[in-house]
Amino acid sequence: MLQTAVYYHPVFLEHDTGAHPESAARLEAATSALHAAPSPLLWREPEPATREQLERVHTSSYIENVKRVAERGGGMLDLDTVVSPDSFVAAERAAGAGVQAVERALAGGGPGFCLVRPPGHHALANRGMGFCLFNNVAIAAAHALEDKGLDRVFILDWDVHHGNGTQDAFYGSPAVLYVSLHEQDHYPGTGAVREVGSGAGEGYTVNVPLPWGSGNGAVRAMFERLVEPLIREFRPQLLLVSAGYDSQEGDPLGGLALTPEAYQWMAGRLLALSRDVGAAGPVCFLEGGYDPRRLAQGILLTVRGLEGEEVVFEPQAGREEQAAVETTVKQLRAYWSLREVD
Repeated sequence: MLQTAVYYHPVFLEHDTGAHPESAARLEAATSALHAAPSPLLWREPEPATREQLERVHTSSYIENVKRVAERGGGMLDLDTVVSPDSFVAAERAAGAGVQAVERALAGGGPGFCLVRPPGHHALANRGMGFCLFNNVAIAAAHALEDKGLDRVFILDWDVHHGNGTQDAFYGSPAVLYVSLHEQDHYPGTGAVREVGSGAGEGYTVNVPLPWGSGNGAVRAMFERLVEPLIREFRPQLLLVSAGYDSQEGDPLGGLALTPEAYQWMAGRLLALSRDVGAAGPVCFLEGGYDPRRLAQGILLTVRGLEGEEVVFEPQAGREEQAAVETTVKQLRAYWSLREVD
């Protein structure tokens, strides 16, 4: 069994957001839980992403603006998104963590977990939003495509909020199959089932907006009906995860009801699928999760899943959960060989 690498740097704590849900306390709780885990993990300190790596996803003018705001002492990119004096260097290393985790995975080094902040999946090419500065998972995927020569990358996003920035980055590309599980009618207002990609990328964006209160049953139905058959047909060379824990029951900014065991099960299933199709990874990127204790538990169990530790997980989807998944299945059947329900 290959050891899971955790990518972390103390500068992530210096991204000072003040009295804000996305605070350093999140990473303090997570690092404490992981250091106390019975099985030792491989800890890595990431280097900053290069300007070339950042510019594969973001415009030069936007990158310079984030740097300028930080150098001037900080400020707000919007009502939710804070830049402090150390935010730019933290964001550079957060993006660099993903690049290096992907490099290791592609070299046969095994799964990775990027324990980083600021998070990334809302960040657009020319705009930070939703607590996000640089889109870490998109930068890592672009690196795999443009620098490492891959042509098939799969991204699963299990944050409670739709990853609009990641979707936007690859909306017209058949090289990235992006699948998002999120709460319907929630921030940022994107992620409808009808959003399936455009041009050559039509069919390569998959959105599963779930009703408020959906939980483990929806997760299992989504994997059985969408995630697993799509991975087997797409046969990606790399598996990436936007791992948000605000989809967990009790999170102050979410309305879904996943338990920590759901994350372990999803990580374990992705690990098994990566072996089945010969893909590198999975590599996970921390996104949301705003109750530090719940966040830490979710991350700990995700890492256990990446390490191959199995968990009993046999929930049944409720009627609304099943209907939400089947709506997406029907939409995607025009593009993929998704079988009818027996």
